[in-house]
Amino acid sequence: MAENIPADLKYTREHEWTRAKGHLIVVGITDHAQSSLGDVVYVELPKVGASLTEGKQFGVIESTKAVSELYSPVSGKVVNVNQALVDNPSTVNTDPYGEGWILEVEPSDTKQLDGLLDAAAYTALLQNT
Repeated sequence: MAENIPADLKYTREHEWTRAKGHLIVVGITDHAQSSLGDVVYVELPKVGASLTEGKQFGVIESTKAVSELYSPVSGKVVNVNQALVDNPSTVNTDPYGEGWILEVEPSDTKQLDGLLDAAAYTALLQNT
């Protein structure tokens, strides 16, 4: 089955995606992750203003099959969270790269993005797991 992996995004090995939006980074989980989880029923969001550390847990996503931790792709400050996910967490399933975004981060060092996977590397990761 072909994976939906947009070429303009960066990815973590833990299946989060990032999109540059001006000086901010938008974060969500990949289509592969949402598909593996199944029906998402809950997303724990951090508070606006919270500090994130690259590679550390920032939240939890729960589905009918599993509970998974969410890991920050960069260090920085949370400037916005997707409150719509509280009422409708299944948006992560229906539009993981659009309305299913999770948070926006003001990164403390944009060079951290250089350490993330591009679409080709993420595709290779999925093929080797």
